[in-house]
Amino acid sequence: MRTQDADILIIPGLGNSGPDHWQSRWEAKLSSARRVVQDDWDHPELGAWTAQIGTAIRSATKPVVLIAHSLGVIAAVHAIQTLTGEQGAGGIAGGFFVAPPSERAITKHAAIDPHFAPIPTAPLPFPSVLVASRDDPFSTYGDTEDMAYAWGAALADAGFSGHINVDSGHGPWPEGLMRLAGFLKAIRG
Repeated sequence: MRTQDADILIIPGLGNSGPDHWQSRWEAKLSSARRVVQDDWDHPELGAWTAQIGTAIRSATKPVVLIAHSLGVIAAVHAIQTLTGEQGAGGIAGGFFVAPPSERAITKHAAIDPHFAPIPTAPLPFPSVLVASRDDPFSTYGDTEDMAYAWGAALADAGFSGHINVDSGHGPWPEGLMRLAGFLKAIRG
């Protein structure tokens, strides 16, 4: 699949992704990419976030590829569970998920709606890859590995990469873009 053959939905996590974050850079670089905008980036509420993601998926005119980071991954997986129940997840061609937080991290963060936990464990109805760091401050590698296994996602080991954000030195993140290109080449639209 080529990027222009898909509606690429950028799904940031808590606090949004600033201009130097790899998600913002990819959004600017990929002509078919658009950000799923949330009303409150700093106090995520599960129902509101999943509704925005669901609306973006349902309004797509081409096969959808989700590119989610951190809490955006968890919100996307919750939204997919809802859409699957509505028979609406069929338009999703793939998911590229990066550095999701563990349930422990979600429940410890006072600004996050506790309803984000538990994290859904049903297999995803489309191909996906989950990029995991071995020293992510918001999830152990084992917890992330368990998510990948439950969802049926391919696990990509990013080594010791922190939270794979600007603070961990991942502004442009060219290695991630190469991994995305390989993933897109392997899926059908």
